[in-house]
Amino acid sequence: MSAGPTRRTVVAGAGALGATLVLPAPSRAAGRTSHGLSSFGDLKYPPDFPNFDYVNPGAPRGGRFSAQLASTMGNQASDTFNTLNIYVLRGDGAAGMNLTFDALMVRALDEPDALYGLLARAVEVSEDGLTYRFSLRPQARFHDGSRLTAHDVAASMHLLKEKGHPEISQVIRDLSEAVAEDDATVTLRFAPGRSRDLPLFVATLPVFSAAYYAKRDFEASSLEPPLGSGPYQVGRLEAGRFIELERVKDYWGADLPVNVGQNNFDAIRYEYFRDRQVAFEAFKGGAFTFREEFTARVWATGYDFPAVQERRVRKEVVPDARPSGTQGWWMNTRREAFRDPRVREAIGLCFDFNWSNANLMYGAYIRTASYFENSDLKATGRPGPEELALLDPMRADLPAEVFGEAWSPPSSDGSGQDRALLSRAVALLREAGCTRDGGVIRLPSGKPLEIEFLDNDPVFQPVTQPFIRNLGLIGIRASIRLVDPSQYQARVKDFDFDLTARRFAGGLTPGPELREAYGSRAAGTPGSNNLAGIASPAIDALIGKVTEATTRADMIHAARALDRTLRAGRYWVPMWYKADHRLALWDVYGRPAQGPTYDLGAPNVWWYDAAKARRIGRT
Repeated sequence: MSAGPTRRTVVAGAGALGATLVLPAPSRAAGRTSHGLSSFGDLKYPPDFPNFDYVNPGAPRGGRFSAQLASTMGNQASDTFNTLNIYVLRGDGAAGMNLTFDALMVRALDEPDALYGLLARAVEVSEDGLTYRFSLRPQARFHDGSRLTAHDVAASMHLLKEKGHPEISQVIRDLSEAVAEDDATVTLRFAPGRSRDLPLFVATLPVFSAAYYAKRDFEASSLEPPLGSGPYQVGRLEAGRFIELERVKDYWGADLPVNVGQNNFDAIRYEYFRDRQVAFEAFKGGAFTFREEFTARVWATGYDFPAVQERRVRKEVVPDARPSGTQGWWMNTRREAFRDPRVREAIGLCFDFNWSNANLMYGAYIRTASYFENSDLKATGRPGPEELALLDPMRADLPAEVFGEAWSPPSSDGSGQDRALLSRAVALLREAGCTRDGGVIRLPSGKPLEIEFLDNDPVFQPVTQPFIRNLGLIGIRASIRLVDPSQYQARVKDFDFDLTARRFAGGLTPGPELREAYGSRAAGTPGSNNLAGIASPAIDALIGKVTEATTRADMIHAARALDRTLRAGRYWVPMWYKADHRLALWDVYGRPAQGPTYDLGAPNVWWYDAAKARRIGRT
């Protein structure tokens, strides 16, 4: 089974932040200028650093990186595309488009939450932390040779705030103003009370050409390659089948410290497949050369083809130090069937993870319990004094469970039909006012409790079908609805589903993306990541505590309080996780001996190894 259906990440500028959506509150001294920023003021690299430690400064350039899209952002779908604009709600966005745009600053992948200047050579922050003045590099250029100026930055911020995808527009609503003081200086002003991480989330957003979009509709779905300034530009493509990004030979920023040893491939190609088995057969045949395996069965039994036996294809397991995210079936609380948490819990009790893991997934996974799994943000045991200081003022509005042991899904007996858990589910339904009539559970309104699992890929059916059978045993009618990718995207954007599976990646320094995933305002915003429709003043307040914490210790305590409160809401049926990357590679790649701590590093710091390619006949 898959370790993650579609990995969702939050849109960012020169790369997908997703796993660490971060940063701000630098020094509060008036006029303090810095080459970088971090959430709590810590920077590993000095102003004159030559390159990041996790790159090979002498990496060769050339060759091609080819893969499937494994991690989506914005409007992207994993199995098709029909537009090159990934920063709006409309359409299904193409892979790799983030590589065509630069941002004011970019992440260091060996620090939890640090940014360093790309378009910006320096940033000055006001004493109150509400004004950020960025000084741009004069050599910054768009691909047509025109200068990238502060006017382009200001125009981009306004476009994204007014017309951008909800993953962006909802997060940056407290960006009050973006003003170009001159060609080289842009000032960003934020509303009082803005979240700690908002200013530098904004600093990682893509910068567009104001002149280009003065003549075009920013919200349009289009296959016209946009004018960018990044290390890659759109090359050949066939909508829904493949897209190639070509390295810009005269890229203006190639020699900057934040880019040394990166962007080494002449071309990056993403292949699209509607069927996972077809995609696997294509990889076996060499149609693409990099594959991250998300299906335990395939990892355990599928890699016995000749290229593996001949060591032309290698299997590797690479540890993943990032939080493992929140993978599960999200229940749409906007619908009557899922408004009562006792009903939601009863539904979750019908999923026998232990049986599924042993019989369908080769024992490869660990059950997810936390919204911050695999990190020190995860709540454990009873709340400590720091958590209680945050939770006690809201005690009247929170379930009593929040003040006890942090909830985790119960472990089954592994039989596939744990009678004790199913009996508990029936008792919860009774407590919620449901009745059983002729073997059918009815809601207090008298309507039958019927639920539909929405998906666009049959890969989960072996796990979902036993889940459905157990639901049937206690009188809940359930079914699977498979739809095409475009219809799936449209229905999820409009919250037109009962349950759907999704994984959201998390970060070591969670920030404003929490509001977009779990905040009340996002619950009513089509296209947001708040699939469950969570709308709780207490959760909103705790999100605020996380995003406004001024020390990492305070942020961790707030995240744990938020975690135990979200878990008490039973908004999802947790699936599983594995804290590593399972990679299958045609042996044509090189990479640094010590890669980035908080990212896989592919393709950005990898390179094409011509000698390896010759050895396996892939030149």
